[in-house]
Amino acid sequence: MPEESKRRALEHLIAGNRRWAEGTVREDPAFFQRLVEQQAPKYLWIGCADSRVPANEIVGLRPGELFVHRNVANLVVHTDLNCLSVLQYALDVLRVEHVIVCGHYGCGGIAAADRAAPLGLIDNWLRHIQDVAERRRALLAREPDPARRADRLCELNVLEQAHNVCRTTIAQDAWSRGQPLSVHAWIYRLTDGLVQDLDFTASAAAQSASELTSAIERIEARTRRG
Repeated sequence: MPEESKRRALEHLIAGNRRWAEGTVREDPAFFQRLVEQQAPKYLWIGCADSRVPANEIVGLRPGELFVHRNVANLVVHTDLNCLSVLQYALDVLRVEHVIVCGHYGCGGIAAADRAAPLGLIDNWLRHIQDVAERRRALLAREPDPARRADRLCELNVLEQAHNVCRTTIAQDAWSRGQPLSVHAWIYRLTDGLVQDLDFTASAAAQSASELTSAIERIEARTRRG
C-alpha cells in the first residue's frame, strides 16, 4: 500500500478527534486549560488491554480523573517494571487514594491461559494466570462447564492481582507512612456494561490476606450453589 494511502486510512480517526475536541470545548470552554494545569486523579485503574473495556467511559469519568495502566488480563507482576512504575508514580507523586484492579468476563487472556494451547511469547505472560488456576484447582474443578469455569478464573485472577498490589513495596510503604490508600477488586461484564464489586477492599497491609480469603470463600459458596 502506498504511503499516502496508509496515511488516508487513519483520516477518520483524526476527524473523530477533531469532533471530540470541538464538542468538549462547546460543552466546557475551560476544559483543556484545566487539563493542562493539573493532573490530580484520585483513582488508579489497572485493567485489561481489551479494546472493549474503556476505563474512563465505564465509570463515567473524564480525562484527568482516572490514572490508567492496562495490560493483557490486568496482571500485577512483581517483576513488571512498567506496572510498578505506574503504581509508584500514582501513589508517591499523584497520591491517588484508590487502586482499582478491574478484569472482565470473556477475557481472551484468561481463556488462552485456561486452554494452555501454545501461542508463543505471550505464553510466558499467561503463565501467571495459570499459576492462579493451579492454586485454585479444587474450586475450578467444581465448574465442569468451560464458560462458567472461565468466569470463575476471571474473578479469581482479579482478586489475586489486587492482592499482588497490596504486597508490593510501593503499597506497603504508602501504608507505613499513613497515606490513605484502598485497593479494590472489580469485574466488568461485557454483555450489560456493568461493574461488579468482588468484595475485596484492603485499606491496610494487614487486611489483604484476609480480604482475599473472604472473597474467594464467597466465590466458592456461589459455585456450590450453582
